[in-house]
Amino acid sequence: MPTISKDAGCQTVLTTFETTPGTCEDLLEALQDAYAAFISKQPGFIAAGLHVNDAQTRIANYSQWETRDDFKAMLRSPEMRERNRHINDLCKSFEPVMYEVAGVYP
Repeated sequence: MPTISKDAGCQTVLTTFETTPGTCEDLLEALQDAYAAFISKQPGFIAAGLHVNDAQTRIANYSQWETRDDFKAMLRSPEMRERNRHINDLCKSFEPVMYEVAGVYP
C-alpha cells in the first residue's frame, strides 16, 4: 500500500491515461497485468494504485519507487517498452510525471 509522507524518501510517480469508455476496461486490465506480472517485481518498486473516473475516460496511476533510477530502469526494460506500446494503443495519451510530496493533510 502506498504511504504518502514528506519524510518517505521515495520517488512518487503520477501517470494519467486518457482513454474512452469503450477501451477503459481493456486498458485497466493491461495495467493490472503489467503490475502483477512485471512492474511489482522490479527493483525499487514500493507500491502503486490505479484509479478510474466515473465516465471511464481517465485512469490515474500513483506509484512509489525507492529512487528515480529504479523507475527509469523499469521503463527502459525491453518488457516494459513492449507493454507500453500495447498500452499506448489502448489510450489517447499517457504521461508519467515524477513528484516530491509537498504536504500531507489527514
